[in-house]
Amino acid sequence: MTDTTYNGWSNYATWRINLEVFDGMTLEDMNTVEVDPYEVSQYLQDYAEEIIFLDSHIGGKSPSSLMEDYARAFLQEVNWYEIAQHLIEDHIIENQE
Repeated sequence: MTDTTYNGWSNYATWRINLEVFDGMTLEDMNTVEVDPYEVSQYLQDYAEEIIFLDSHIGGKSPSSLMEDYARAFLQEVNWYEIAQHLIEDHIIENQE
């Protein structure tokens, strides 16, 4: 059996997106104090897709490209729920102090 974990995360895609997009962010930065992991994970996915594909939709059109296809395939591997749980745990710890 192959171990697919990466730096303590469930896989490379999850680690990389958390590092590049969400590192240092808090629930307050997202203007939410929602602690439902499902709701937070949906927000995270929408947020990441928005900033990653911001310039790819020029004039309301969505041109498909090889690069965008690879990026979308990469994002499908992200464990959004895991990132959400991490942010929620950090939020709970910060509010206990």
